[in-house]
Amino acid sequence: MPPKINAAFVEKVLIAFIRDELGRCGCAKALVGLSGGLDSSVCAALAARALGPENVLGLIMPYGRAFPEDVRDASALARKLGLRHETIDIAPQIDLYFAAHPTTSRVQRGNKMARERMSILYDFSVREEGLVLGTSNKSELLVGYGTVYGDMACAINPMGDLYKTQVREMAAHLRIPAAIRRKAPTAGLWPGQTDEGDIGLPYEELDLILFGLVEGHKSRREVVGAGHAAAAVDRVLRMIGRSGFKRALPPIAKLSVRSVGHDFLYPYDRGK
Repeated sequence: MPPKINAAFVEKVLIAFIRDELGRCGCAKALVGLSGGLDSSVCAALAARALGPENVLGLIMPYGRAFPEDVRDASALARKLGLRHETIDIAPQIDLYFAAHPTTSRVQRGNKMARERMSILYDFSVREEGLVLGTSNKSELLVGYGTVYGDMACAINPMGDLYKTQVREMAAHLRIPAAIRRKAPTAGLWPGQTDEGDIGLPYEELDLILFGLVEGHKSRREVVGAGHAAAAVDRVLRMIGRSGFKRALPPIAKLSVRSVGHDFLYPYDRGK
């Protein structure tokens, strides 16, 4: 797996990041979608330490009565951290939409659920005058395991430079409940669905391959030579290549001297 992190130091960096980035926007509050999983739990714990728990709103957004254990874990975490929290069932709007526009695709339904949850978070960000914190980790971002304008959407992301195995280290350091740390990672889209099942590799192996390719600048041949199956390395390379659009702002056709995204990039452009 990637090198062990200095969890105490990472905590300080990420707490400062949350405070600084919200301060730039004049915000004092943050919102986190609480799934009952590891990433959102770590993010919520960091936000509570950065801003004070009274300034963090956790939204728990189940689909009906599916995954009741995740709802219990998310609620218990919010209480442990002292966060304000609310549970909103997304089943009514999801069911109404697909009653009018049926599909047999579980992935399509899952993407709709992820975007509905983010829509609710952004509605509450207006009510709270706060910013939505992202919970996608580096492993997921690199292979595109996430929904554009769904769980990948956010104002800032404290989690995006931590591989999944490093998030586990942070969870232990932050004393996230064992029930959350032990469970199999899942997006909670349908019964039996797991992240590792969808990705096709356990996170320990995925992170080792990614670390070699990304941080190590190693070639496919070198990563395979380090002991990884060629099929696994090729799978990861395909996922990275096919998901590049998820990691970039939408391209803008350049017509002027200073186009947004091409040239309007620096702190002084924001009046800072």
